[in-house]
Amino acid sequence: MSFTFKQFHIEQDKCAMKVGTDGVLLGSWAEGGKHILDIGTGTGLIALMMAQRFPNANIDAIEIDSSAYLQAKENVQSSPFANQIEVNHCSLQTFSENKKSFDSIVCNPPYFVNSLKSNDNNRTIARHSDTLPFNDLLKCAYQLLTSNGHFSLVLPIESYCILEPEAILNGFSINKKVFIKTTPCKEPKRILVELSKTPSAYLSSTEYLQECAEKKSNWYKKITKELLVFS
Repeated sequence: MSFTFKQFHIEQDKCAMKVGTDGVLLGSWAEGGKHILDIGTGTGLIALMMAQRFPNANIDAIEIDSSAYLQAKENVQSSPFANQIEVNHCSLQTFSENKKSFDSIVCNPPYFVNSLKSNDNNRTIARHSDTLPFNDLLKCAYQLLTSNGHFSLVLPIESYCILEPEAILNGFSINKKVFIKTTPCKEPKRILVELSKTPSAYLSSTEYLQECAEKKSNWYKKITKELLVFS
């Protein structure tokens, strides 16, 4: 199943991890900059969303899985944003050796730490933190981020409880948290978080995706209105 957004189209037949709510949320919410890095780009979705939202940005998207890399490259090349985005086939650990710096880094990271592995190796790479442990992710992101830059992530709540102390140990400050509920009456299942090297006023809020009867919430429609096509 492919997805059509307002200004670009996503094919995902070669990619183990498909377009999902987490990526849409992060790509709609994250701060931009002149130089943006998308870690673990998958289909290229978040990189394309950031390119649309920040038309003056230059974006590097990195992907370790060869099939997902080819998929992202094809999606970028068929979009109006091909001149803005460079897709790189490498690990974050290798990419961080090139001494580039970024005003904005975005990541929808591998998040299963101790759960069972999939028989599909590509899916295991995409979903498990083995190939990109949180400590490596944070160390490399800190190295690549400018002094006033922003590092934005989306995570399940239980994974964020592991990541937050690691982030603080690696020198990051927590700037923003948005706890995401599916509906107003449910507990938050995921979190959007913004980290930086420089402390700023801490902001925390709770939002939800749907009203009753599966109607999208006003908050969700507001942050995605320039990107998604609503029926």
